[in-house]
Amino acid sequence: MVNLFDKSLDFFKREIVFSISLILALISCLFVKPTFNYFNYINWDTIILLFVIMVIVEILKNLAVFEILVRKLLPRIGNARGLVLVLVFICFFSSIFITNDVSLIIFVPFTILALKKVDRIDLTIITVSLQTIAANVGCMILPIGAPHNIVMYTVSNISFESFFFILLPYVLVSLVFLIMALFFIPKDDIVLPKMKKIDVDRKNFFKRVFLGVDYFLLLTFIALFILIGNLENIAFFKELFSKWIAGNEVLWGIFASQIISNVPAAILLSGFSTNYEAIIVGINIGGFGTLIASMANLISYKILIREYADFKIKYLIIFTVLNVILLIILFGIYTLI
Repeated sequence: MVNLFDKSLDFFKREIVFSISLILALISCLFVKPTFNYFNYINWDTIILLFVIMVIVEILKNLAVFEILVRKLLPRIGNARGLVLVLVFICFFSSIFITNDVSLIIFVPFTILALKKVDRIDLTIITVSLQTIAANVGCMILPIGAPHNIVMYTVSNISFESFFFILLPYVLVSLVFLIMALFFIPKDDIVLPKMKKIDVDRKNFFKRVFLGVDYFLLLTFIALFILIGNLENIAFFKELFSKWIAGNEVLWGIFASQIISNVPAAILLSGFSTNYEAIIVGINIGGFGTLIASMANLISYKILIREYADFKIKYLIIFTVLNVILLIILFGIYTLI
């Protein structure tokens, strides 16, 4: 019995985000009787897309594609600050077109490998934190940049141009924040190691690929979808949302995102208010803050701690501090506009 408890505790520590999401989803099931309608809560397109992308990334890793790209990139960069700048802004620009989630799934593993190659593992936490912020900033530029903006673009019928100008002030301020943060990265020269020949292990290739997929990340998203689906069907919360959301969309967007992430928050708020511009501002600002505020935050965190489990606490502290500072700044901008 003690052994089972120890194993459960170890699992909880190892998969803390999934465990908390599952517990909250199970608690919500006590108030809404489980039925086949639960399957309708889940955005299967998102789950399937994430799975396919993770499989593709694992294929690229096992074919040493990241290794080849890293070797081409490193000789072109002279110092640590330049390297971090490139890695951060790759996420910013790519998230505009391929979404923040996909950008991080591709480039966080690339970053971990690049920093390991030049023996600058000490910069991994700050780099991944800034990459995550950059991806969440870049995805504001177009409505196709993130799942929550795709939801709002579909619901609101706001034009591309209008969508861009709604979020432009927050994008510009966030870019200034990122640039200022990069000045704290030292300009130390990076030392390129002697590169060995790349050997691709083709034995049990597809087994390694599918074992490399983070299935608990997918289950975390499923648990969150079930939680928000049940909240919408609990009379108390439904009445609360109907009464308080109208006129307070930005605040609710920020608050809800911190608890259930901004994709479910977008779905939730758009069901109770037609002030879509305010909801768009709220859920995009709300993507900064806690680890759970954006699904992209969870993705980069999970990728990082799979490689460096001992970075967990330090990463959470640095990531949260940076995000909360930016969240406060952006909310201040909202109050001034």
